[in-house]
Amino acid sequence: MKTIQILLLSIIFISCAMEKPKGKTEAEILFKEAQIMVKDQRYLMATEKLNQLKNQYPYSFYATPAELLQADILYKQENFADAAVAYILFKDFHPKHEKAAYVTFKIAESYYKQLPDGYDRDLEAAKEAIKYYKDLLRNYPGSEYEKEAEQKIANAQEKLRKKEKYVADFYFKTEKYGAARWRYFEILREFKQKKLRSHSIKRIILSSYLLKEYKECVEYSSQYKGDLIKTDFEVVSKYIDNCKKKI
Repeated sequence: MKTIQILLLSIIFISCAMEKPKGKTEAEILFKEAQIMVKDQRYLMATEKLNQLKNQYPYSFYATPAELLQADILYKQENFADAAVAYILFKDFHPKHEKAAYVTFKIAESYYKQLPDGYDRDLEAAKEAIKYYKDLLRNYPGSEYEKEAEQKIANAQEKLRKKEKYVADFYFKTEKYGAARWRYFEILREFKQKKLRSHSIKRIILSSYLLKEYKECVEYSSQYKGDLIKTDFEVVSKYIDNCKKKI
């Protein structure tokens, strides 16, 4: 125990005795100290240095990079919700900053990191992540983050597709056909995947039939017939024929 205490005291002494980084101004020194602390994962102390810089030298050249570094610290601490807010504020106040592409990417990443493992929970963060990844691709084409953004858009969209199908299917299985039909129409509006669209059209037709809305059943089958894959068309064809007889 005594040996451990001596070792800890030695580490503290060495840390305190470390030479301050050089700089032309006190603001520059504070910023460099914060950078060193971030590198050493001493995030609380780094934040204190940055707050000191911003409070004492709000008009310094280093005030702006200090804001970005604070957002990075929140991200490194896995405080992704606050990190997203910090990056968004930075983007709003410094829209033409040289690191604008990086900031946009980190906003998207902050939302993406909040995604649950499954798709049966709240996926609002997926929508926000997609929005900012698309913002990155649109406004900063050819950036170093492009490929990763495209892949993560695909991953987030897949989660959203599964979630929407899960909810719509739940309503259908629990015989809430009106709500189910509405959710399937939302899927048609949002997604282009052929198998998912065919499944949704099949369930729209079946829901209409089970609601005894035979005219709508025929209209929807006529409108979306070309989007039905063969197996789904075979399932609904007899229901369509019955609807036609009941009109």
